[in-house]
Amino acid sequence: MFTLEIDGTAVAVINGTEEVAKDLFTCDGFKDDIRAMTSEGRPLWNGTSALKVRAATEEEIEIFEDAVAEDDGDEDFETDPRHLAATGEEQDDTEEDGEDEADIVFLVDIDEEEARKPS
Repeated sequence: MFTLEIDGTAVAVINGTEEVAKDLFTCDGFKDDIRAMTSEGRPLWNGTSALKVRAATEEEIEIFEDAVAEDDGDEDFETDPRHLAATGEEQDDTEEDGEDEADIVFLVDIDEEEARKPS
């Protein structure tokens, strides 16, 4: 598993290979998503800070595994548009034996979309 770190903060963990992690965490679509997502009212990424991909720590792996286990069987996790956008997946009910699938778990609290909309 690999972690995306921004300005010294572990932001997300992915259960793919290092190549998959680097490809996903640095693709334009994911960058757009993390620029738009906020945590405690601040964007996850300012658009200029380095995006560091590194091996996940034991603690980060445990958080990932707990989150996946908690959401196992909860269809809202897989169909949440933010999750789909973050993983680059399209909603498709016909999965092919789990090929090339990677899950992402955010390690920071993501603000709800309604809270991000201006009043």
